[in-house]
Amino acid sequence: MKSLFVLIPVLLFVLPAAEHTPGFAHWNAADLKGYQQKLAPKVNAQKFSMQSLGDYGNHTVSIAHREGDGEGELHELMSDVFFAQTGEATLVYGGQLVNAKTTAPNELRGPSIKGGQKTKLGPGDVVHIPAKVPHQLFVENGKQFTYLFVKFRAEK
Repeated sequence: MKSLFVLIPVLLFVLPAAEHTPGFAHWNAADLKGYQQKLAPKVNAQKFSMQSLGDYGNHTVSIAHREGDGEGELHELMSDVFFAQTGEATLVYGGQLVNAKTTAPNELRGPSIKGGQKTKLGPGDVVHIPAKVPHQLFVENGKQFTYLFVKFRAEK
């Protein structure tokens, strides 16, 4: 019985610490799928909305929703990993970013990509886009695409 009185306070101290491990995050599939409904009403003039899910120093986690085409973009220092959640899109990658303009440090945007390759994306698909690779998402009229993405610093 004495050991029980000693064990209970120890467990009360240890268990909360395990639940609040710094930097740990868990997003379940149902929550991620639900972001389509949360982000759709927030779509801007570019047919895009997003929400940050965390900044972890060398990488960030966000979720985005598109109801139209995006701009071409190129990140000089960051790589992207996309995890498709709902809907469908066409990703164009590689080639050259047309009329590229610097929009933030080490970030370029342009209206299109010349000479890129195309791939269709749908729920469950995952793509890795290395730093310095132009990429652009296209979403057909009347359709939508929601995806989680991780941006992380590329190796030099």
